[in-house]
Amino acid sequence: MLRTKLCWQQTPRCHITRCSIPTCSAAMLMSGFQVFFLLLTLSSLSPLFYYSFFGQKLHVQQYHQGVLQKNISILLWHWPFGHSYRLSGDKCLTMFNISHCSLTDNTSTFSTADVVVFHHQELSRGLSSLPLHLDRPASQHWVWLSMEPPVNNANLSRFNGLFNWTMSYRRDADIFIPYGKTIMKRDDLGFQAVSNRSCLVSWVVSKYRPQQARAGIYESLKKYIPIEVYGKWNKKPLSDKKLLPTIAKCLFYLSFENSEAKDYITEKLWRNAFQAGVIPVVLGPSRATYEAVAPPHSFIHVADFKHTADLATYLKHVIADRQTYEMYFKWHRTHRIKTYTDWRERLCQICVKYPNLPVNKVYQDLERWVNN
Repeated sequence: MLRTKLCWQQTPRCHITRCSIPTCSAAMLMSGFQVFFLLLTLSSLSPLFYYSFFGQKLHVQQYHQGVLQKNISILLWHWPFGHSYRLSGDKCLTMFNISHCSLTDNTSTFSTADVVVFHHQELSRGLSSLPLHLDRPASQHWVWLSMEPPVNNANLSRFNGLFNWTMSYRRDADIFIPYGKTIMKRDDLGFQAVSNRSCLVSWVVSKYRPQQARAGIYESLKKYIPIEVYGKWNKKPLSDKKLLPTIAKCLFYLSFENSEAKDYITEKLWRNAFQAGVIPVVLGPSRATYEAVAPPHSFIHVADFKHTADLATYLKHVIADRQTYEMYFKWHRTHRIKTYTDWRERLCQICVKYPNLPVNKVYQDLERWVNN
């Protein structure tokens, strides 16, 4: 058995047909015995090294072989916020060119699902519950899904020891699904920055809470510059059709997150600002976080200014200096933006990441990870 393994490593021909001792050359057998005695020597020095080398390699090989031989079946236990999509046909392949990946929301398929995804908000509000009464297959993995910041993820402790993987906007999640991402462009088509717009700054907000940091900055900033505010808060809601055209009339957009949480950068940046073609003024995680994911020199961070008066002064400088203004749009020559809005595309990403996901991971303290 050992000689067959060593011979397989030495020649691709033995990978196609089981290689036996008579069919392998003497030189190859000698090379194989040399490798054997080298590993044997190492094992005598460190049994742990020998075990981990062979154990991990064999484990990975079996894992990848299993993935390649079958489709990955993903069961969505309930739709996030009750907004459902059609899952008939091979959506991952036809819509996103992701093969060997099947999606379903039919809970009767629980016993055959490789992965079951649970959206946290429905669980925490009692709108749905975990199927703890069903026999869970030993090879089945449960995914905890949330695109909300920690402050909106309540009642986590009761889920300890149940979930295998996390699915979130967090970059350290097992399945990282951002609201958007920056992609290098293959062409060098120019982008014309428009400076003669009808308003200076706009902000779309639906849930305004005075205790939030963004509310305090807005109240202070509006003393120095005019800000056009839209949304349910001031009874000026914008339809999806009117959202971007309205924002595009302004030079800047307040991409203020409702929570300053780790990696929490939402559609307020990716869609509202970038897709509208305006300069985002951001409030959220650190500048370093924005720099890691956003196009180069594409935003203005509130934290760079000691006072809102200084921020207002800088915004006035940007619009007065054409060269400074255009610097914030140079990234359009080399980069483009992709947004994720379809839950099906997010779910299909599980199959892309599946081969590299940990097999035996369990979150014994989910609350600690979420609030980290």
